[in-house]
Amino acid sequence: MGKEPKKPEDLSIWQDAHAMIRKAKAESIETAWDRLERQTPHCKFCDLGTTCRNCIMGPCRISNKPGAKMNIGVCGADADVVVARNFGRFVAGGSAGHSDHGRDLIEVLEAIVEGDTEHYRITDPEKLTRIAAEVGVVTEGRDLHDIAVDLVDECFKDFGSRRSSLSFLSRVPQQRRELWDRVGITPRGIDREIAEMMHRTHMGCDNDAPNTLLHAARCALSDGWGGSMIGTELSDVIFGTPTPSRSTSNLGVIKEDKVNILVHGHNPVVSEMILAASRLPELVEKAKAAGATGINVAGLCCTGNELLMRQGIPMAGNHLMTELAIVTGAVESVVVDYQCIMPSLVTVSQCYHTRFITTAEKAKFTGAMHFEVHPHNALEQATAIVEESIKAYIERDKGRVEIPTQPVEIMTGFSNEAILSALGGTLTPLIDAIKAGKVRGVVGIVGCNNPKIKQDSANVGLAKELIKRDILVLVTGCVTTAAGKAGLLVPEGAEMAGEGLKEICGALGIPPVLHLGSCVDNSRIMHLCGLVAKELGVDISDLPVGASSPEWYSEKAAAIGMYAVASGVMTHLGLPPNILGSETVTNIALEGLEDIVGAHFVVEDDYVKAAELLDARIRMKRVGLGLSE
Repeated sequence: MGKEPKKPEDLSIWQDAHAMIRKAKAESIETAWDRLERQTPHCKFCDLGTTCRNCIMGPCRISNKPGAKMNIGVCGADADVVVARNFGRFVAGGSAGHSDHGRDLIEVLEAIVEGDTEHYRITDPEKLTRIAAEVGVVTEGRDLHDIAVDLVDECFKDFGSRRSSLSFLSRVPQQRRELWDRVGITPRGIDREIAEMMHRTHMGCDNDAPNTLLHAARCALSDGWGGSMIGTELSDVIFGTPTPSRSTSNLGVIKEDKVNILVHGHNPVVSEMILAASRLPELVEKAKAAGATGINVAGLCCTGNELLMRQGIPMAGNHLMTELAIVTGAVESVVVDYQCIMPSLVTVSQCYHTRFITTAEKAKFTGAMHFEVHPHNALEQATAIVEESIKAYIERDKGRVEIPTQPVEIMTGFSNEAILSALGGTLTPLIDAIKAGKVRGVVGIVGCNNPKIKQDSANVGLAKELIKRDILVLVTGCVTTAAGKAGLLVPEGAEMAGEGLKEICGALGIPPVLHLGSCVDNSRIMHLCGLVAKELGVDISDLPVGASSPEWYSEKAAAIGMYAVASGVMTHLGLPPNILGSETVTNIALEGLEDIVGAHFVVEDDYVKAAELLDARIRMKRVGLGLSE
């Protein structure tokens, strides 16, 4: 007998997902869950990380079983070397993704200061001046334009090979910087560390697994304290530093009577222009002439998070909702930039009237419409995209439209500046709350969806378990939509928290789970850790904090986890990376890194047990600071 097919309720915790999975099946539309089932079981060698395709003497499969004949590759590399190589390249891929995003923001700021764009501007000049001073630019008595020119130059230099450390390492506590120097993992240049990781993992280079893993940490740090941090800070400078606001989330944000444009990817450069074009009176009139009541822009994944944080634009869904959003039959266009965009979206869009539109030369999709967006033509291209979306609305088959739910309210916009403002401009109230045990600690829950895990069950389950224990939760990326749909991103969600956290949330009017942005904005969490550590005169590894990615899948998540651990923050993963084929690499990740950088990874698929592990870590760190458990 064949295996019983899984029910929608087995795949996701959300009613809107259940309804769209059923509709997709009825309309013979394939989803990620269908493809996962076909791909299962996975190759055991790949799962363990013991396959090597780095040269054409292979490919090689390495067995780690005692006495196995295939215990080394053609070149002589054993399982330890191969697994470390593969993980190092995995981290380099994630670091490259985030950091190239940061570079794109530098190029937009450069276009602004050189007068090559009329469509973007410096929205937060105070922040530009402040971060310029942080990275060593002279600001006193100087014109904003001249400061911005120098800031662009400093940021570009961080991508090079001529420096001994990155500009934003001024934010790192001295104890941590000294540790990195001793271990030899101080990040020097963003592109340098990524290129060196690729060089080290070429055949005949770094064949010592611990040494390879140390450079993986250095590579990841160049992302967290470099590329991602640049991306976050310059996005704030150009588009505005987020402040708390209200919005809505789930598939109910798609409106039957409007032209619906979903923005997807990670970089706000395109999506901000799509939003601006959608508000042009002439385009709104065109939409009305086509029979709609207006134009509705909503977000998917991290591009959605960027617009949500700054503009309050609603979130239609996270990673595993991207196909299902199109299945509503009410989406005129999905406009993408790059990263975490499933190629399947082209096929699903073709099952409807939906236009799948790419905008980046580095992220083209076969079968998509392409409107290449650059700083000099951004609004013109965005206008053309909105006009194409209006044409698509005319083609919509109203008989296939099903919007399965009503949206839920969420609260967003908690940049570090907004958090400090809510605290009265100083960290003292937060530190006092931690000392008093009303907030016992802080955990960042970040990352993705993975169809191997029931959608958002672990993301939501872990958040609820932590706030019950008076642990404040910070979220970014795809966890944002999950927490919002679960009622955790509104002040009323404090009713699910422990008494101490509930009291603090009530006094400040904040939710027990704070939304800090997209996945590059995990740099906000690192920066906040640095600020608190410096205030207390301790290292980040001394703080009662933790990190988690319960449903992760991507290279970028591996880079985030690695830079969190290398910064001194114990990090929980709901699924193991492909390293279990090497006992050496696995032991370093789960134990050895603690002795080297003061933190390590833990892997646990049960979110209650994961909460217990994070809670135990926070108790230990509280005792270390002389605080009650």
